[in-house]
Amino acid sequence: MSPESKKLFNIVILGIAFMFMFTAFQTCGNVAQTVIRSLNSTDFHGSGYTSMAIIYGVFSASNLITPSVVAIVGPQLSMFASGLFYSMYIAVFIQPFPWSFYTASVFIGIAAAVLWTAQGNCLTINSDEHTIGRNSGIFWALLQSSLFFGNLYIYFAWQGKTQISESDRRTVFIALTVISLVGTVLFFLIRKPDSENVLGEDESSDDQDVEVNE
Repeated sequence: MSPESKKLFNIVILGIAFMFMFTAFQTCGNVAQTVIRSLNSTDFHGSGYTSMAIIYGVFSASNLITPSVVAIVGPQLSMFASGLFYSMYIAVFIQPFPWSFYTASVFIGIAAAVLWTAQGNCLTINSDEHTIGRNSGIFWALLQSSLFFGNLYIYFAWQGKTQISESDRRTVFIALTVISLVGTVLFFLIRKPDSENVLGEDESSDDQDVEVNE
């Protein structure tokens, strides 16, 4: 496989992995409040809105330190570890408790910051100034398709129900957890690209050539 083909392969795998993960996570987020409303008649008492506030609050704060984490661990392992936390958050809904629900919200906020920092790193090292636009388009097209597949699945699984039974909830969230784990494992298919023609390196090489000529 040529270096350019390897980089394109990596971008496609990156997009497919995110598509699987966010098919599960976005679907989980979309139906969380409906599920919790059904659960609030039991011993469980929580709020999907509070969970989302925790997630994105921690996400924002964690972005200050995640570049250092990704630089030390590497983008591939960073995305894999983050994917496990995404799957853990979804799995909480199989048998939810308030403490596990809110604890998982904190962890996924940290994981989201690591995941998106690592994604940007992976996209950059597999692109150059000529392919960055194309590669970004491929990635985002695959990622955004997750909204279509996830909502389509819920439409056929629940058929517009507003009260979700325990068996329906468990079936859906077990399936979503498996889908998220599939996306997480796909990160291991990403191959280390050749170091040449990485975005930003061409400019550095040109600067060095000018200095040598001078």
